[in-house]
Amino acid sequence: MAPKKDGVSKRVMNKGAWTAEEDTKLAEYIEIHGAKRWKTIAIKSGLNRCGKSCRLRWLNYLRPNIKRGNISSEEEDLILRLHKLLGNRWSLIAGRLPGRTDNEIKNYWNSHLSKKINQKERKTEQTVPQKTWETVQIEEEVARGSDDNFELSFDENEFFDFSTQGCFGLEWVNKFLQLDDHDDP
Repeated sequence: MAPKKDGVSKRVMNKGAWTAEEDTKLAEYIEIHGAKRWKTIAIKSGLNRCGKSCRLRWLNYLRPNIKRGNISSEEEDLILRLHKLLGNRWSLIAGRLPGRTDNEIKNYWNSHLSKKINQKERKTEQTVPQKTWETVQIEEEVARGSDDNFELSFDENEFFDFSTQGCFGLEWVNKFLQLDDHDDP
């Protein structure tokens, strides 16, 4: 790092919204000298702005080839496909859409497209019927090649009969309670 100079007063930077006068100064300077070395542009153009602010203003608002207006359905489809392929790499996606900025695409994704995708996913989840135990059993029988028409039989009395379970019945609870009663003083 370069040592700091003592006694040098810092420039007062403008913050907040850009004025039309600042926009014209920046555009004229870049037209003459080119869009490089943003810190130098900020100082030499007479703007009291930092280099990053000048760069972002130029790239996102003042460039002459920026496309303004609504995003078309073809662009939207391309954004969806590229996002599925590339993820949240907005600058790479913007490179495939001439005239659109990465910031604009990111904002459009977060405000419109991600919500549309979530709604579509919810609708598909609601329309897909949930599989029950019976449907799984039937699908397994069909997969095994059984051509017989069969019916699932379910005997409630047999299912809820706990008398034949032996040690898995309620005897262990009684033993546990008896042991617990003997431990009390």
